Amino acid sequence: MKNLILILIPFVTFSQVEVPDKYWLDDSSFDSTISGTSAFGDDNTETIVVEFWAKFNEANCFAEWKDLEDAKYYRVDISKAPAAKKEYKVRMAPTILIFKNGSVEKVFKAGLDLLLPTNLGEIQEVINEINEASKF
Repeated sequence: MKNLILILIPFVTFSQVEVPDKYWLDDSSFDSTISGTSAFGDDNTETIVVEFWAKFNEANCFAEWKDLEDAKYYRVDISKAPAAKKEYKVRMAPTILIFKNGSVEKVFKAGLDLLLPTNLGEIQEVINEINEASKF
C-alpha cells in the first residue's frame, strides 16, 4: 500500500488560485486591452502583465498574480487567442509579457521543463523599473 501512495503522489494536481473572468483575454479583446487607450480615447499608461496560459500546464501558472503592484494583470488561454499567440511568438506556456503603452517591455518564457523561470519579486522589479523609466 505504501508503494501505491508513493506512485500516486506525483500525479496529484494542486488547485491553483482562480482568476476571475474579467482578467481573461482572447483575440477579440487582446489588442484593445494592451494598446494603452480606452474605447473613449483616454490614454491608459498603466503597465500591463499578460500571462499566456494553457490548461495542460496550469500547475505551473503564475499563481501570485494578485500580489503584483502598480500593474494590471491579465491571463490569456492560448487555445482562445491563436492570433495573439502567433503575433507574440508564444511557443510555451506559461509565458509572461509585460507591456507599457502597447509595447512589449519584457518577456519571461517557460523552458522545456514547462516551468516559468521567474518569480513575483523579479516580475515586480521589472514593473517598478518600467514605471520609473516612464516618469520622464
